Amino acid sequence: RRNCRGNPNCLVGIGEHVWLGEIDENSFHNIDDPNCERRKKNAFVGLTNLGATCYVNTFLQMWFLNLELRQALYLCPSTCSERAAGGDDLKDKDYEPQTICEHLQYLFALLQNSKRRYIDPSGFVKALGLDTGQQQDAQEFSKLFMSLLEDTLSKQKNPDVRNIVQKQFCGEYAYVTVCNQCGRESKLMSKFYELELNIQGHKQLTDCITEFLKEEKLEGDNRYFCETCQSKQNATRKIRLLSLPCTLNLQLMRFVFDRQTGHKKKLNTYIGFSEVLDMEPFMEQKNGVYVYELSAVLIHRGVSAYSGHYIAHVKDPQTGEWYKFNDEDIEKMEGKKLQLGIEEDLAEPSKSQTRKPKCGKGTHCSRNAYMLVYRLQTQEKSLTVEVPAFLQELVERDNCKFEEWCNEMAEMRKQSVARGKIKHEEVKELYKRLPAEAGSPYDFISLEWLQKWLDESTPPKPIDNTACLCSHGKLHPDKISMMKRISEYVADFFYRRYGGGPRLNMKALCKDCVVERCRILRLKNRLNEDYKTVTNLLKITVKGNDGFWVGKASLRSWRQLALEQLNEQDEDAEHSNGKMNGNAQNKDESNEEKREEEEELNFNEDIVCPHGDLCISENERRVVSKEAWEKLKQYFPKAPEFPNNKECCSQCKILEREGEENEALHKMMASEQKTSLQNLFHDKCRPCLGTWPQETDELYIVSQFFVEEWRKFVRRPTRCSPVSSVGNSALLCPHGGLMFTYASMTKEDSKLIALIWPSEWERIQKLFVVDHVIKITRTQAAGADPESTLYTSEPQLCPECREGLLCQQQRDLREYTQATIYIHKVVDNKKVMKDAAPELNVSSSEAEEEREENKPEGEQDPDFNQSNGGAKRQKVSHQSYVTYQKQGIRRSTRHRKVRGEKALLVSASQTLKDLKIQIMHAFSVAPFDQNLSIDGKILSDDTATLGSLGVIPESVILLRADEPIADYAAMDDVMQ
Repeated sequence: RRNCRGNPNCLVGIGEHVWLGEIDENSFHNIDDPNCERRKKNAFVGLTNLGATCYVNTFLQMWFLNLELRQALYLCPSTCSERAAGGDDLKDKDYEPQTICEHLQYLFALLQNSKRRYIDPSGFVKALGLDTGQQQDAQEFSKLFMSLLEDTLSKQKNPDVRNIVQKQFCGEYAYVTVCNQCGRESKLMSKFYELELNIQGHKQLTDCITEFLKEEKLEGDNRYFCETCQSKQNATRKIRLLSLPCTLNLQLMRFVFDRQTGHKKKLNTYIGFSEVLDMEPFMEQKNGVYVYELSAVLIHRGVSAYSGHYIAHVKDPQTGEWYKFNDEDIEKMEGKKLQLGIEEDLAEPSKSQTRKPKCGKGTHCSRNAYMLVYRLQTQEKSLTVEVPAFLQELVERDNCKFEEWCNEMAEMRKQSVARGKIKHEEVKELYKRLPAEAGSPYDFISLEWLQKWLDESTPPKPIDNTACLCSHGKLHPDKISMMKRISEYVADFFYRRYGGGPRLNMKALCKDCVVERCRILRLKNRLNEDYKTVTNLLKITVKGNDGFWVGKASLRSWRQLALEQLNEQDEDAEHSNGKMNGNAQNKDESNEEKREEEEELNFNEDIVCPHGDLCISENERRVVSKEAWEKLKQYFPKAPEFPNNKECCSQCKILEREGEENEALHKMMASEQKTSLQNLFHDKCRPCLGTWPQETDELYIVSQFFVEEWRKFVRRPTRCSPVSSVGNSALLCPHGGLMFTYASMTKEDSKLIALIWPSEWERIQKLFVVDHVIKITRTQAAGADPESTLYTSEPQLCPECREGLLCQQQRDLREYTQATIYIHKVVDNKKVMKDAAPELNVSSSEAEEEREENKPEGEQDPDFNQSNGGAKRQKVSHQSYVTYQKQGIRRSTRHRKVRGEKALLVSASQTLKDLKIQIMHAFSVAPFDQNLSIDGKILSDDTATLGSLGVIPESVILLRADEPIADYAAMDDVMQ
């Protein structure tokens, strides 16, 4: 039966059904039976998956069932065996394997004789330095580990140990190249530990081996250099198998590199293989025993090369039975047969999925097998491998720990059952007395706490009723649905046993909150009816002085405002639990935010001026009747009240008059300044340093930013503040020296300065406060060569700060975080891009001014004072000059894109390799096919950052793409 949530008297369906009646002992605990972790008789031991280490587990199980390898590893001496031989007691010390061989020894001993159902290989994985959260290439792991193991065992004195990897896994083949001209045959001998077979385009394993040994023609660019002919000749090349190992590993190359995407992909094609493989037809010498039996199949489940799951099917060499090893779980196959059907059904289906071919007796086919392991057929009995005494002692110690853990878990289960029985009796007794009888004392207690008390999985915490309190510290009426009314007897027991509070007895319900809730509910119910009444009253024209001023915006939305206000009062009542609920500081902050919201939403405050009086704008308000106002006041008792005979704010009237006077004053000032400074207003009338005017030897300099701000004021005097000072300090360094050379002012820095005629400068000094005078003087001897003309500045150039500025500009170009560069693809080594010179454009258009005028009110430029009061001279550092140069002047260096070009967003800190990946997605050219250059310089270091390579914003990088080559270059005799 379900609980009646809103009824505090309903005590049914709160979790009591678990405790009423007979209870199974197992329900009193959540501890699994430790015997489930015990190894079953005649079963193999599993390996824990540490995150993404399933590929390691499959190889470990396969190598463990190679009895010759296991026996050789057991014979390998270790620090532990030496200590045991010296009479040292191993029981008192924890054993920590030191080498890879020791880790493998200990792991194999545990797999052989552990009592656990599965063991943890983390020590071995950690010793190899593998990332447990990242899935590695399984085939690459196999190669690297075999190489490491061979290198480690090569230092052993015992030949059976030293040579075990070569004996078990190493074969030999030769690369044979025959010159077509002279018939000279050259051989390059090579050892192998597995044969890597291409499966693309094949259906059978034998076809893959045939292709591996196929003869290849070396012609054209791939011709072979013959030592006898002493020239490049056409030739043939093939691989000849000379010897095979006892254990033949066949790697099926399912994971191939896709040149289009630059990533690996998996080939999900079916490959057929038999349980018996005769390798004699593929050998150069036919007089040996080359019949192999299938002993392991390694499977990758999943369609992607970057994800999926690895499992292994391995045959037990002693019984001939097949087992599936899947991390901790090991399953024995029925009837000593390999069964791959289930594994093939787990791959994701696709539209182009081929149907599984039919397999005859003794043959199998798989689209997920990536490694096949064959063992040489032999009449000899399989080895019986015993664990050495020193390792067996370590295994016994681990088994003892396991038994202790099992006993501990069993004791915990026993204790949980005992506690559960006590709780069972307690609940049965108290639940009968839980309901409060009529006329008897009672308490309110939280439903949530009661449910936790009845939940066997979580021990109950102290009772907490604070969430149900109102602002007056009593029980809130809206929280009754979260509470249950219980007898005083049971409440006494709960508070005595579990503690907590505050205790809410029969007098705890808050009467003030009940009255307030009643008022709010009545207003909510009456709101729609009152809305119609007020709408009709607003249609009546008000006569005389009986009306009241109400804001038009408030009238339009008063019903919505009233509803929101009533809902907010509900929420306030629910959440205003004072300091008893949560953090008092956070509460104050939320109250402050709520107050700000209320100030924005309060009714009739849209006609209150900043001084708290009636606003002067009559367009924003209207007069309503007394009856309408009284209705509205019921919903907004604190709303400001303005009778219709109320005078407007006197202060606002004065300010309005002053504003009109200021506007007129600004218009007059702008008109006078524009008339007085005509040349400054028009660019074409200003002098230019590149072509110095003959009529004067002196010119004055102001910042271009001052000119732009002054022009904005002159064009829009009512919307922009007047400019009161010329801030030339932005053009000077902290030492008072000029930051520009004469040459730079004629070129790249010409957009930062404005030149002023001497006559105009005199007028500027009268109209504005000038902090620093900057003057350029021309000195030219009579009859002298124009090239010998001297140009001097006052103040003089500061060489140190000038050099620092140039360094800062260069640093900015190499420390960008987000900039656009352009990649231009070159076709047939011809550059079809037109050189597009960057444009330096200082815009004073209307659109630009509109953009600049949208600054927040009161925001002023740091380099000069725009206030109407007395002028302040400001100190501007070298850093502020750089900021000014970046913000005050808008430079347009837009690159003109041409055909074959794409824009990329980059940062100076990203590497060339990262850029190549971006280019791959933009142009579909793999990174290794990209040849990049900038200004004739080849970009080749993939680890270098773009900043260090000289790639700056707006750079153009040339891309030449290599076409994929179908045939690889010819290999010489020395290098494979």
